[in-house]
Amino acid sequence: MRLPPNVDHLECVRCGWRTTDFWQWGCQRCGGEVRMDVVYRAEALDRLRADLAHAGPVRDHWRYAAVMPLPDNPRLPPLVVGGTPMAEAPRLADWLGVRRALLKDDGRNPSGSSKDRASSVAVVLALAAGSERISCASTGNAASSTACLAASVGLPATIFVPRRAPEPKIAQLRVYGAEVFRVDADYDATWDLAAEVAARMPWFNRNCAVNPYLVEGKKTAGLEVAEQAAALLGGEAPDWVAMSVGDGCSVAGLCKGLAEAHAVGILPRLPRVLAVQAAGAAPLVVAARTGADPRIPVADTVADSLAVGHPRNPDKALRGVARTGGAWVAVPDAEILEALVEVPRRSGMFGEPAAAAAAAGVRRAVAEGVVERDATVAVVLTGHGLKDPKTALSAVSGPVDVPASLDAVLARLGGDTPTG
Repeated sequence: MRLPPNVDHLECVRCGWRTTDFWQWGCQRCGGEVRMDVVYRAEALDRLRADLAHAGPVRDHWRYAAVMPLPDNPRLPPLVVGGTPMAEAPRLADWLGVRRALLKDDGRNPSGSSKDRASSVAVVLALAAGSERISCASTGNAASSTACLAASVGLPATIFVPRRAPEPKIAQLRVYGAEVFRVDADYDATWDLAAEVAARMPWFNRNCAVNPYLVEGKKTAGLEVAEQAAALLGGEAPDWVAMSVGDGCSVAGLCKGLAEAHAVGILPRLPRVLAVQAAGAAPLVVAARTGADPRIPVADTVADSLAVGHPRNPDKALRGVARTGGAWVAVPDAEILEALVEVPRRSGMFGEPAAAAAAAGVRRAVAEGVVERDATVAVVLTGHGLKDPKTALSAVSGPVDVPASLDAVLARLGGDTPTG
C-alpha cells in the first residue's frame, strides 16, 4: 500500500521526522506512541480552492477530496457522510451568554455521530489495502460508526467496547452485524487490548489515535463549519468554535480543517477553538494549563464518550487548539446534564451528553471570562441524543400518567370539568 497520490509524506507531530511509508504510524525517533500527521503536496490546497469555487451547497464531505488521503479510483461507501446542517439558535445564545450561537448537528450522520467522517475514510483505505476485516476500540460512537460504514460495503468488523458502553450503542453494533467484544474494563484498558489484537491480525486498524489518515476524515467537520458559518454570517468567521474532547482526535481534526479553510480563503480569519472536557475526565485540560502528562488514573463522567483517562492523541489536540489561539475548559456533570436539556429546548437539536458538553463548556467559558459575551460561537454537536436515552430521561421529569378520561386530563390541567 502506497501513500495516496496527493499525500507528500507523514510527519511526526513532535519532532518533524518524516516518512513515505504508508504503514509507519508512529515516530521512529520519539517512539511509537507519538503520532504522525498527513502532509499533502503543495498543489492540494490549490486544487481544493478550485474545487470549491465550482461546488454548490455542502452535501457530503467528499467535496474535500483534494485534501483527503484517498487512493486513485476509491471505492466510496454508498452512505451520505457529512453535509450535516448548521442553524442559528438565538434562544440558545441567550442561555449561553453570547451574542450569536450557531449549532452544527453532526448527529445527523448515518450512524448518528460525527465519527462517520473518520470511519468512511477507514473503510475506503481498508478496501484499497485488501484488509480482510476492520477493527477498533471505542466507548461506543466510533464502534457503531465503524460497524455502520463497514456494513455498507460488506466489510467484516470486529469491535471492542468497555463495560460501560450504553446499550443503544451495543444494539447498533449487533444489528450492523459486527463481531463485538465487551471488555470487562474501562476504555483505556479496552483500547490497549484492541491494539494488541489488531497488531497480530491482518486487519485494518480504525483507531484514530493510531491511524493518521482518519483525522483527515474528522477535519471535514471543520471545513464544513467554515463554509456553513461563513454563509450564515455573510462571509465572516465565527469568533469561536466549540467541541467536546475525549481522546483528542476529533478536536485535532477540527483545528486542521479550520486552518485549511482559512488557507483557501473560505474564512477571512481563523476562529479560536474551545476544547471542552468533562471535569471527571479532563487530562488534556490539565495538560494544557500546567504542562503535566495528560493522563489520569480514573475517568468518571456521565458523558460516556468523554470517559477517557489516557488520551491517545494528545499532541495533535494540544497543538491544534494552541495554533488557533484557543482555550480548554472542564465542565462538571451537573452542567452537562443541564445543557443536555437546554440545548434541545432552545434549538430543537438533541445531542447526547458528550455533545451537550460542548454547549456547557461555552457557558462556563463565558462565566470565566474566556469567551467574550459579544462573541459569535459555533457549537458542534457530535452525537445524537438517542445514543443515550437513559441519561436524557434522568435529566427530565417523566410523563403525566392519566386515565383515558377528559375529566381527568382537565383536572390535571386545572381547567373546568364539563357539565351535562
